[in-house]
Amino acid sequence: MTSAFNVNTTSRNMISKILEKHTLEQLNKIPEGFGNNLIWNIAHVIVTQQLLVYKLSGLPIMVSDELVEKYKKGTKPEQAATQDEVDEIKSLLFSTIEKTKEDYENGIFKNYTEYPTSTGFVLNSVQDALNFNNFHEGLHIGILMSIRKLV
Repeated sequence: MTSAFNVNTTSRNMISKILEKHTLEQLNKIPEGFGNNLIWNIAHVIVTQQLLVYKLSGLPIMVSDELVEKYKKGTKPEQAATQDEVDEIKSLLFSTIEKTKEDYENGIFKNYTEYPTSTGFVLNSVQDALNFNNFHEGLHIGILMSIRKLV
């Protein structure tokens, strides 16, 4: 699984660069033709990774219930993110994957609840979840790259 974690780190580095190069106003702007913004996409990939890897493994997640409710699949920005929220999201960007790698290496992922994704993949294990998460983050990086040109 080393390569899956390497891909995830690369993904998060790309996301971090986008986060660092935009103001709070730019992060919150929803361009015409889009249903969300930069900060929603960034928080969404963090929340989704936690749900796919930890929650479906029956383990506690590292993000607040509030973040999950605001950024899980099917949500959209209802209000602008504050600077404090952006700072929290920034801190979670790498801490969550570092902890996931450590937990994986320590063998804490014992169980997994099968999950059919909206893209047609069926996840049957934490390994499936880690691999699918990289695909999912890649999709959102594409969206981030489109939005950043318009804000």
